[in-house]
Amino acid sequence: MKRLLTILVLVVVAGSNLLVHAQQTDIPIYKDSSRAVSDRVSDLLSRMTLDEKIGQMTLVEKNSIKPADISTMSIGGLLSGGGGYPSPNTAAAWAQMVDGFQKQALSARLGIPLLYGVDAVHGDNNLYGTVIFPHNIGLGAAHDPALVERIGRATADVTIATGIYWDYAPVTAVAQDIRWGRTFESYSENTALVSSLSSAMIRGLQGAKLGDPGSVLATPKHFVGDGGTLWGSSATPGYKLDQGVTGVDEATLRAIHLPPYIEAIKNGAQSLMVSYSSWGGLKMSAQHYLLTDVLKGELGFSGFLVSDWGALDQIPGRSIEIGVNAGLDMIMVPIQYVSFIASLKESVNSGSVSMSRIDDAVRRILTVKIEMGLFEHPFSDPARLPDVGSDAQRALAREAVGKSLVLLQNNRGTLPLSKNVSSILVAGEGANDIGMQAGGWTIEWQGKLGRITPGTTILHGILDTVSANTVLTYDQNGKSSIRADVGIVVIGEQPYAEGKGDSFDLALSPQDVKLVDNVRRRVTKLIVVMLSGRPLIIGTPLSESDAFVAAWLPGTEGEGVADVLFGVRPFTGKLSFTWPRTVSQLPFDFRHLPTSGCESPLFPFGYGLDTTSKVLVSDQCVQSM
Repeated sequence: MKRLLTILVLVVVAGSNLLVHAQQTDIPIYKDSSRAVSDRVSDLLSRMTLDEKIGQMTLVEKNSIKPADISTMSIGGLLSGGGGYPSPNTAAAWAQMVDGFQKQALSARLGIPLLYGVDAVHGDNNLYGTVIFPHNIGLGAAHDPALVERIGRATADVTIATGIYWDYAPVTAVAQDIRWGRTFESYSENTALVSSLSSAMIRGLQGAKLGDPGSVLATPKHFVGDGGTLWGSSATPGYKLDQGVTGVDEATLRAIHLPPYIEAIKNGAQSLMVSYSSWGGLKMSAQHYLLTDVLKGELGFSGFLVSDWGALDQIPGRSIEIGVNAGLDMIMVPIQYVSFIASLKESVNSGSVSMSRIDDAVRRILTVKIEMGLFEHPFSDPARLPDVGSDAQRALAREAVGKSLVLLQNNRGTLPLSKNVSSILVAGEGANDIGMQAGGWTIEWQGKLGRITPGTTILHGILDTVSANTVLTYDQNGKSSIRADVGIVVIGEQPYAEGKGDSFDLALSPQDVKLVDNVRRRVTKLIVVMLSGRPLIIGTPLSESDAFVAAWLPGTEGEGVADVLFGVRPFTGKLSFTWPRTVSQLPFDFRHLPTSGCESPLFPFGYGLDTTSKVLVSDQCVQSM
């Protein structure tokens, strides 16, 4: 009897083991996080139909998608463009929206999670109430990779709170002509500085390893040479800088514009966005040599390439198959996704696009999704919601503002100002306008004047800094007859983004020139603070001022400007772009720049005073022309 009982027990145990094994084998390899990434990708790819593969290559703008199509068409990615926010524009609403799209993706046959992307280029700038950091040109002037990395980490914390794990940043363009409307998105004209700071941003966004907790997929952009486009000449009439022609030879392209991407790959970049610009007679999205031979072959890029918004529409002929065959892996359609999918499927069935090219593209996309941990953690992280607009993030942005400011002139030790100054006259629209401080890519694609998101204006930063005994007057238009010991005039550019910011003359507005002149007559000492996305042609306001400060586009924390004006923080910023005297000097020939005389730049690369310098900068060359 004992023997029989023992046998029965063994049978039960064996049966239990078989059940456990059966349960384990029911888990597809691609969903098993303990398996190697390559095994998971191969397993998933083997299960996919052609329709599902093409769906993964499709990136759609969120307002254009029919939610049910996410699952039925196996859509691989969604995005919010500039201004593509939910209503209401809150972090909770963002999380609910993105998580809702993600649930649709996970309900599909294979349950492949979505990549949801945004252009979080200076903080999560589409989200109302978040902290807006200085644009890249300001961070370039700060020359501080550790600071940029911290900003990348802070940005990732906020996007993850809203369910977004894909950021179309950083811009790695090495801008060579500051008339380009995207100059403020470039860290510098200097290749080494761009390489250093863009790599720091990648590390900040992605962490030590893509897929670690708090990691967001970075997307260096726009490959390659978008910062080297030419305005146009008698040989190239009508060309504009944005989305234009990079008119350099391959040696120059490799020397100036390619190195930031080499460093990006070394620092773990697994997604790159391809430029609208052209080189060698072809749009970049049609460049098989650069995308496949150089980037994926020579440089060993193992991630995926994504096109820019509707970029294939700019390619004549059979643009979809041209772009995919050139090496694009995910296509930002962004609207007519049904026709895109049908066209690409037709190209595969006809043999115009090979199945091996489709499999390569999808393998790259799936590899990154698995490396990111999206299959295990596809949804928003509510534990990070307190990071949105937090005091810690505002303090970081305030620090960044202070480090980014460049002191161009400081006559007779005008700066720093005393907090106990008897009277101050503050003038200029920009002194009390969050939207002007923040510039483009803030809540809306082009940005917008006014209190478009919470923050501190420069005026309020000054109010919070000076003593209770200081008499402070704000005169936006500078037309009053009030006199003061110190005048602070804030001038500069209105918000813009991309091609709308291309500017041939870079001149200060007549209103700004007049404003400086009016205030100069009513104050003992005059400080001019300029908000701009690039160096502007200053002209007479430089000679009329006692101190002149380039504040770039500082974002929401205007207190950071006041900190430096009043000596709470020292001036440490140095120019990351050469500053022209006249627009006729542009584009600079950086190899043969004069160092003296009226043909030399007004301020060289790396220039920046501290408050121990007591320098009056003469701009007589400009005035005499």
